[in-house]
Amino acid sequence: MLPPLTISVVDGKRLSVTRKLVLLVMFCLAQFLDAFNITALVTAIPALEVSMNMTASQSTWMFSASQLTFSSFLLISGRISDVYNPKTAFIGGVFGLGITSLCAGFVDDKIPIIILRALSGIASAMSIPSALKLLVNVFTDPREQAWAIGLFGGCGAVASFGGLLIGAMLIEWTSFHWVFWFVACMALPVALACVFIIPSQVISEPGPAKWKSLDLVGVSILTAAVILFIFSVISGPTSGWASPLVLVPLIISAVMVVGFVYWETLMPAEKAAIPPRTWFYNNFSVLFTIALLPIFWWSTVLLIFPAWWQKVFHWSVISSAIHMMPLATIGFATSFTGSLSRIFSPKWIILTGLSLCMVGTILLAIGGGRPENYWPCVFPGFALGTAGIMLAYTHTNIAIFQAAPSSMAGTIGAIFNGALSFGSAIGLAAVTSIETSVEATHGGSQEYAGRAAAFWFLFGIVALESISISIFYDRSTDHQPQPQYLSSLSETPLNRANTTLVK
Repeated sequence: MLPPLTISVVDGKRLSVTRKLVLLVMFCLAQFLDAFNITALVTAIPALEVSMNMTASQSTWMFSASQLTFSSFLLISGRISDVYNPKTAFIGGVFGLGITSLCAGFVDDKIPIIILRALSGIASAMSIPSALKLLVNVFTDPREQAWAIGLFGGCGAVASFGGLLIGAMLIEWTSFHWVFWFVACMALPVALACVFIIPSQVISEPGPAKWKSLDLVGVSILTAAVILFIFSVISGPTSGWASPLVLVPLIISAVMVVGFVYWETLMPAEKAAIPPRTWFYNNFSVLFTIALLPIFWWSTVLLIFPAWWQKVFHWSVISSAIHMMPLATIGFATSFTGSLSRIFSPKWIILTGLSLCMVGTILLAIGGGRPENYWPCVFPGFALGTAGIMLAYTHTNIAIFQAAPSSMAGTIGAIFNGALSFGSAIGLAAVTSIETSVEATHGGSQEYAGRAAAFWFLFGIVALESISISIFYDRSTDHQPQPQYLSSLSETPLNRANTTLVK
């Protein structure tokens, strides 16, 4: 028989409004920095290639290295946040991001900087699920929680496109080193402040019980499978989809996923990394498929337009970044719609968002090839597409947390962010292949046909997502309390009796 377990957790009802808002700012800053750490490099890549003598394929690993490790370590981070202290995981992740960025700013060689980018991905993977775990605990009222989650996601949208402008200014007026130092100058003070601002959470339980709750075998199998899968998808467009470098990891990854599913069926639900019943929570599976779309849409826009404008229209780096700003401003404004989920069904809000996104994607497909089409086609395409995809993102994020118990918030945050990354990786690989194939038969990279084909493919994906949410989303549990399920060791009746607040 296990000795009694004592847990001290954040009780949002006992925190002052001021402290809640300060905590939300800290979580949002972490989200901003994680997204900025990726998008700001879009404008720095040309300078990095020249300074470090990188080839085009090597420079892609500046993004891919962090994406690979971020996606791969999300699950273990989520489980650590649920079983151990999410405060420690959050502060460690933000601090790690600051240190790796600080070091990257002093590096002028391609191998060390790619390694540091991979380490920064692990740090980001530690901070995001733990931030969501803490956010759900701090904002326990459903209306407040929806608003907070929406704003949290909105800061990621602002960073995704604001990073372009800030990165462009840093490159133009200083050097690429300051892109990394900018992250460090913000992340390290945030980590230090959070040591004192975030309420303490003391978890005291036997060491073996903790390790068993983490399901290290299952987590390790899935992490290895994700690493191999993302690696093969990233390598596909450059190495060829039929090459052994792509096929072998892909096949091994598929086998390992099957092994992971089998292992999880053997594990007790309270000890499984992802309990099988998770996928049967109301609407969880369909919301997971919707989560594959948002970063894919944003990444496609980022991949296509800045490079197209600079290469073909000969716009400056800063001019290109300014023309992308509608996505940041509209994305952030739309993030304040979280409270709508307590008035209307998330189904109709998500469908409205996907419909707007389809219209915006059509405008980008038909009008992106000429500079004079920016205002009549591209600008409204950005506005409608961003508003739509942000509605879908925000309310999918809110609904997926409402579908599962709060005790699983770290794991759910990992699953949600994993879906965002998987969708982006798979989608961008498909978009790159389509664009390259069409360009080969329609005049090369100076013609817009390949990019238009990529947007038509993206339109088809959004349409499929709309159909899936229309058919499979069940409205019967809208606005109901979160389900209560003893999904982890930390939620036994004994544990609930020993739960106290430490301020």
